[in-house]
This record gives sequence, C-alpha cells and structure tokens, in this order.
Amino acid sequence: MKKQFTVHSLKETEQLARNLAILVSPPDVITLEGDLGAGKTAFTQAFAKAIGITRTVSSPTFTILKQYEGNFPFNHLDVYRLAGSDEDLGWEELFYGDAVTVIEWAHLIEEELPKNRLEIEIVHAGNTKRIITVKPLGEHYEKICEGLSI
Repeated sequence: MKKQFTVHSLKETEQLARNLAILVSPPDVITLEGDLGAGKTAFTQAFAKAIGITRTVSSPTFTILKQYEGNFPFNHLDVYRLAGSDEDLGWEELFYGDAVTVIEWAHLIEEELPKNRLEIEIVHAGNTKRIITVKPLGEHYEKICEGLSI
C-alpha cells in the first residue's frame, strides 16, 4: 500500500514532513529519492525542525552523515558520494540504533538498507508542484503511512 500526495508549494511539502515527524520514533528509517532540486533537503529540514532540532540542517553531501539532537537523536545521510563505494559507515548501528535516520539517494546503498523502512520519492511536476510517493516496507511503516496526511 503506498500513498501519493500532490503538493503545490514548499509550505505543503513542509507540512507533510511535519506530519510525518509526529508519527515516527527511533529507530525508524526513511529513505528519500528524487532528482537534484526535487526537495529532499527541504523536506528533511522541515522534518528536523518538527522533531525539535534547532540547529541549521543542511545536506551532508560532502560529509555523508550529520547527527543532531532534538526530541530524539536524528541521523541525516546523503550517500550520493558513495556511489560505487564499498565504504561501511556502521550501517547496523545507524539503522538499528537510538535515532531516526533519513537517507537521501538511498538507492545507492540498497543492499545495506534495512528490509523494513519508509521510502519517499519526490518528483518535480512543475515550478513548485511535486508528487510525493510514500511506500511503506513492513507492517510498522504501513501504520505510519496510514496515518500520514497533508
């Protein structure tokens, strides 16, 4: 069961991220896919703010991983630079630890990802319009998806 949302503005994208933040808890894993500029980082920033993170959240493109403290620990990964790499960042600890983890460009580490997770794809559909598809993998994430709305 997957859900699809059509958002017409950055505000609506941010609202969806805030609503998702209410539904998750450690050690949930969320993957984000989409072209450059689709809104992955904007989505993550709104999500992070909603879980109580006051620091500026930026894409960890060059550092790969940034960790934050809010209402609970939060890992933000951008694995774009790991394409074709065998690098192990301690995936077990990241995915099954005490944090919620959001991974941009997650398809590049598909073999390392936990079987159960929430997959989100953001697709450009115009200037500010986006199609956001949320696909739950596992019963826990199906419940999250059922409760998600704009």
